[in-house]
Amino acid sequence: MNTQDLRKEAHDLDVTVWVGKSGIEAVVGELNDQLADRNLVKAKFLRAALGGTTIDEAAADLAERVNADLIETRGKTAVFHR
Repeated sequence: MNTQDLRKEAHDLDVTVWVGKSGIEAVVGELNDQLADRNLVKAKFLRAALGGTTIDEAAADLAERVNADLIETRGKTAVFHR
């Protein structure tokens, strides 16, 4: 499935992972579990989670930690695929 198809599929997904002030480290396990169950997961980054980094940087870091592809970021939301 190509990136465009994945973006279309992700459009109707609900956010199931929230990255808050505890940061990326706190959600690595949860995101890993969700990606194991379904291969497309949408995460929302709260402003407190960013600590001076951009959404793109934080999402790329999280994708790397769970060995997933970052499909897109839009606003404060990111879509991951494995």
